[in-house]
Amino acid sequence: MLSAIAPALRTPDLRRKILFTLGLLALYRLGAVIPSPGVDYKSVRECIELVSGGESVGIYDLINLFSGGAMLQLSVFAIGIMPYITASIITQMLTVVIPRFEDLRKEGQSGQAKITQYTRYLAMALAVLEASTLVALAARKQLLRGCSKDILVDTSLFGMIIIVLVMTAGAALVMWFGEQITERGIGNGMSLLIFAGIAARMPSQYTAMLDSSGGLIFAGICLATLLTVLGVIFVEQGQRRIPVQYAKRVVGRKMYGGSSTYLPLKVNQAGVIPVIFASSLLYLPNLLAQLTQKTAGEPAKWQELIQKYLVNPSNPVYVGIYFALIVFFTYFYVAITFNPEERADEMKKFGGFIPGYRPGKPTADYLNYVLSRITLPGSIYLGAVAVLPNLMLRFGSGSPAQNLAFGGTSVLIVVSVGLDTIKQLESQLMNKNYTGFLR
Repeated sequence: MLSAIAPALRTPDLRRKILFTLGLLALYRLGAVIPSPGVDYKSVRECIELVSGGESVGIYDLINLFSGGAMLQLSVFAIGIMPYITASIITQMLTVVIPRFEDLRKEGQSGQAKITQYTRYLAMALAVLEASTLVALAARKQLLRGCSKDILVDTSLFGMIIIVLVMTAGAALVMWFGEQITERGIGNGMSLLIFAGIAARMPSQYTAMLDSSGGLIFAGICLATLLTVLGVIFVEQGQRRIPVQYAKRVVGRKMYGGSSTYLPLKVNQAGVIPVIFASSLLYLPNLLAQLTQKTAGEPAKWQELIQKYLVNPSNPVYVGIYFALIVFFTYFYVAITFNPEERADEMKKFGGFIPGYRPGKPTADYLNYVLSRITLPGSIYLGAVAVLPNLMLRFGSGSPAQNLAFGGTSVLIVVSVGLDTIKQLESQLMNKNYTGFLR
């Protein structure tokens, strides 16, 4: 697959797209280290070093990993791409609940443009909510547990509103970066932004792991990571190919059809969306407990339960709930994105059928049967890969951030996005070099 990079760089059009993508990714990483106005960057760095060397930041580790470390630094791009991803998931779910969204999805490109516009509005609302929450937690010294330093220079209402506005504007700019990469660059822009954030933190985390664990343990962890990468590539490339036969039909004086093809159903049909959504859902109870907890006095009973079971990633209850949520959201997301009835109607409309099954409802029932059987190992695979760093925390050593850098979630995202980007690059390179019957 990597053999396509050199020919792509020699093609002027693809070279411009690659350089455009790399340029926006560089700007994204630059904004991730620029502190927001009113934030004491020196105190933030001291707090992060203090917490990373001692107490865990808990549930924030995974969210901070997706932003490339920008969230806990309260930088301009602290919110990152998560509001847009969450808004996209919500709008996809609304297509099942609200008939208006279902009608827009069936309208084609014009309807999809309206859904995208609604997604942007919802993403901005979520960005304001998340920025306000981060600033409020920072003002109450609850963002980084175990650190009592003043992160915000100005805790007045006006100063906090300025920080919220800057972070919201940064989220809008990151969303624009992702859309521009998708339209004018190479690969999926939103996925590449998460990829850039994870990849940027890996060298420092690898170095910290080497210093804390020693060379022998570090070599063993690298070997385990390599095996995880090979396993992820194997499963991500796996698919069930359902044969589809198209009947011959006569249009005018020409005959069409009569060809054989297949319908590919991937083992991991949902991608990394269930992992992201499950981690975001687990983040909410702890966030609610921190926002409602009083600065003085004993916490309530439900707040103690959340602190006990839903904050520590190595807790068995946390691991079990996380795994169950990933399995649930895998089935849920596959049911939303893949409709067997629509696929059966499309094949019937164009004269296609699955050998041994009648067009229409029998074909839809067969597709639903195959999809349900293939989704089970895919959901278990996703859950097992995602809880791998949590098991490393329980039975191994090192901080959560270091284990996440080596863990299954980051490996899953990096490998999946890398494979998808290379495939798109090969596809565009093939279109540029294909001459057909012109010679």
